[in-house]
Amino acid sequence: MCGIAGFCDYEDDFTDEAPFLGHLVRRMGNTLRHRGPDENGIFLSCHAAFAHQRLAVVDPEGGKQPMTAYAGGYRYTVVYNGELYNSSELRRELEAAGYLFDTNSDTEVLLKCYMQFGSGCAKKLNGIFAFAVDDERHNCCFLCRDRFGVKPLFYTLTGGRLVFGSEIKALFEYPGVNPVLDREGLCEVIGVGPARTAGVGVFQGIHELKPGYCARFDRSGLHTVPYYRLESYQHSDSYEETVQQVRYLVEDAVTRQLISDVPLCTFLSGGLDSSVITALAAQNYQSRGKVLSTYSFDFAGNDQYFHPTAFQPDSDKPWSRKVAEFCGTHHRNLVCDNLSQADCLYDAVDAKDLPGMADVDSSLLYFCRLVKREHVVTLCGECADEIFGGYPWFHSKKAFEGHCFPWSPDLSIRTSLLKPEVADTLNVEEYVNRRYEESIAEVPVLEGEDPTEKRRREISFLNIRWFMSTLLDRKDRMSMASGLEVRVPYADHRIVEYVFNAPWSYKCHSGVSKSLLRDAAKPWLPEDVRTRRKSPYPKTHNPEYERIIHDRLAKIVQDEEEPIHAVLDKKQAENLLNTKSDYGKPWFGQLMAGPQLMAYLLQINYWLKKYEIKIEL
Repeated sequence: MCGIAGFCDYEDDFTDEAPFLGHLVRRMGNTLRHRGPDENGIFLSCHAAFAHQRLAVVDPEGGKQPMTAYAGGYRYTVVYNGELYNSSELRRELEAAGYLFDTNSDTEVLLKCYMQFGSGCAKKLNGIFAFAVDDERHNCCFLCRDRFGVKPLFYTLTGGRLVFGSEIKALFEYPGVNPVLDREGLCEVIGVGPARTAGVGVFQGIHELKPGYCARFDRSGLHTVPYYRLESYQHSDSYEETVQQVRYLVEDAVTRQLISDVPLCTFLSGGLDSSVITALAAQNYQSRGKVLSTYSFDFAGNDQYFHPTAFQPDSDKPWSRKVAEFCGTHHRNLVCDNLSQADCLYDAVDAKDLPGMADVDSSLLYFCRLVKREHVVTLCGECADEIFGGYPWFHSKKAFEGHCFPWSPDLSIRTSLLKPEVADTLNVEEYVNRRYEESIAEVPVLEGEDPTEKRRREISFLNIRWFMSTLLDRKDRMSMASGLEVRVPYADHRIVEYVFNAPWSYKCHSGVSKSLLRDAAKPWLPEDVRTRRKSPYPKTHNPEYERIIHDRLAKIVQDEEEPIHAVLDKKQAENLLNTKSDYGKPWFGQLMAGPQLMAYLLQINYWLKKYEIKIEL
């Protein structure tokens, strides 16, 4: 994985300003050094300036970027962040078309795939990616992002120029691009957050290239088009055939994603999703005479303070140990202490450029820093719940009948914290409802589907479009802040497409949640692991952590010079501080309850101060 940044203008000639513009694009790239600490480089042409920060994973010697190739007397240059998992097949196809290769890197495959197929290259890629190509034949810049947004790509238009980067912080290095928060941005943070509407960069004028989209920037401006959309079709396979196909697709995805020239590991919670990934990876390693490394996560004091809830029925520790022993991995259980988790709340904002999932983010950031000491690449079980129907709201009558995002049904918990005049100006509920209705309108309809199955499809689509994107964004930022590459086999588009169209009676066969994946996993896992109840990413239950967060927020609430007071109602914030926390009633997802709301407010205040954000209502 890497970091990319740059700007281009096909109406202007950069030649006279080359020294200044080269220095500028290098500064933009330097803001992304955490994403690619191994190497860096810049490219400057008459119309484009690119910067690249490299995390060397495949072909460390040959994959240097920016990478340039020539065809027909024209020059093509790419900066690329990601991994291709069908690189070998594409290489053979391109060699048959007459292309020669100088390296073993997937970067060269990607570049020559674009040279051969133009914008059609996107549909041929299996992987996680965000890239930009300066195409001198067509005098344009081509941008592209993977199907589900595993890799980020932001952009803005200023003075006729396109400015882009893997993270928003790179854009702020460009003169005239400043952190301004308007009504839409505040509604995103207060109402939608810590999720984010696809394409919205929260800051005024900042946009995100949507997942599954590509774009062309030339003299006529910027034109974005989707190259991929989920489609609905009649599923004709029997249950047994569907299980068999899921088994093949998951095993193939994991095998493809084990390719690496640097140390690789897996995250192992002992739950179904991560255990499947680990079991397949361990088998592959054993066949090559190697031992896989695995990591599980826990929190100081959880042995004493953990209490089961409907969302978190048991502790991961004994389960991860059991799976590690079963698979023969070299296993480590990492523990996050209270102060580190609280302090990393601010580092998580720095990593994301936005408030996020509070201590869910901060703890992952802490753990990724520890994993990075010995490994560069890891595989994880993210996305299985969205795809296979594992979340509680897939089974909830309230979510099924509601007209809202099922992971965030009650906005009043946060909107009540706003000053009355700010709440009236923003009308957060109307904004979120509009985003919900826009998403429902995009659900691919299957003609003749009964109303119940239609609603199941809507909930599935919302989870893939929104919740999965939120977790993928979190995973990328918190891992890449440490230069750690995280791969997500379940997000393979072949798996997503196939399971999306399987009927709910298959996904919850005989009333068993995630039955397709559970039955596919029969050859790989012990029976009790295979049938273990879902338990999400762990969090601390230690009252000491809550006390730290409470005390820090209390100081901010009493200091009206703090920037959050521009929107925060002091009396309501004091009520929050005096309310007993209920870990079993999350306001977002499964994990974000009272302590996480306080931590989210801490992140918002830090974000407003750190980025010197101007609020325009």
